[in-house]
Amino acid sequence: MLECQLNVPTYTENYNFNNYLKEENDTIEEWKYQYRNQVNTLEKLEKYINITDEEHEAIIHTTAKWGTTPYFASLMDRNDPNCPIRKQVVPSKYEQENKYGIEDYLIFKENRSGEEERPDTIARQYQNRVAFTVVNACGIYCRHCFRKELVVDESLELRFDIDEGLEWISEHNEIREVLVTGGDPLLLPDDRIEYVIRKLREIPHIEMIRFGSRLPVVLPHRVTPGLRKVLGEYHRVPIWLNTQCNHAKEITNELAKAVWDLLTCGINVGNQAVLIKGINDDVESFKQLHESLLNIRIRPYYVFYLEAAPGIDHLRTPIEKGAELIRDALRGHTSGLAQPMYVIATNIGKIPLMPDYYIKDKNEKEYILQNHRGEVTSLPTIH
Repeated sequence: MLECQLNVPTYTENYNFNNYLKEENDTIEEWKYQYRNQVNTLEKLEKYINITDEEHEAIIHTTAKWGTTPYFASLMDRNDPNCPIRKQVVPSKYEQENKYGIEDYLIFKENRSGEEERPDTIARQYQNRVAFTVVNACGIYCRHCFRKELVVDESLELRFDIDEGLEWISEHNEIREVLVTGGDPLLLPDDRIEYVIRKLREIPHIEMIRFGSRLPVVLPHRVTPGLRKVLGEYHRVPIWLNTQCNHAKEITNELAKAVWDLLTCGINVGNQAVLIKGINDDVESFKQLHESLLNIRIRPYYVFYLEAAPGIDHLRTPIEKGAELIRDALRGHTSGLAQPMYVIATNIGKIPLMPDYYIKDKNEKEYILQNHRGEVTSLPTIH
């Protein structure tokens, strides 16, 4: 077991956020106040929206976690049940239906029933990189969450023994990159995040650390001077951060400031959107999202097809939709920087879902190429 160098306990227990957030209101940091006062009851929700009968029924009958921060809840449209933020926050009756979702999805997706023995914290689809799951709490319990068994439904229980995970990583020389994930790892206190980063950087074969966090979007207040100090400074092992923003309505001045603060301490920020029916699956919304991300210095990285987790069939589009949106909304229509890769995440890794729309024909003499306007040109065939 790796020794802890900080004056804190060894990180073998599942983290108790209630104890962590027990501070006086007049001294508590804003981000902790936001998390402690999540909008997760009908009474709290009524302060932000006029709840429909259907939403009311879904909420009182759900056994799954739901809720988000007061900040993110304030972005919901009070009178529109089809608001793209509202649909990500408020449970739906359709979550009780499951036609296409795979039961025990995370066991399947993260190869947790395979021959390789790994700690609960380690998920693996690749030979040289792993996901390091350190917590199951979130700043928003997304209705489309692919890790809903762990985070939303809580039917899968993991032991978040951080030191055990670090020790496993240190013993596997083939691992060069670690994704620190959850839940949301930035909900951990600064000293614990610092501990994880420092211990990973002490492992000689680790060349890159990534954080997956939606907090810049749903709780931008988390990007505090303390967190910037923990994440920042030059080092041979860089830190990257990918967030999840699914609609331009989520892009605010607060998010823009949080991204700027991350960039100025050396952390590049990318976006991993999820293609969600009724939220971002039309040309206008899709284009506006990706252009708006660039405007606040977030680089679009992935668009994920909705995974086969149970209870989210009602949010799933046809597989072809993402590629069509990239063709019809982005490719040639706006900056190439705004074009993400469209993929599906599987138990054998991410698989691109982009068909070849642009090579229309090929013969002995030439390729026939077509652009986004339908104009055609040719390129000599190379033998």
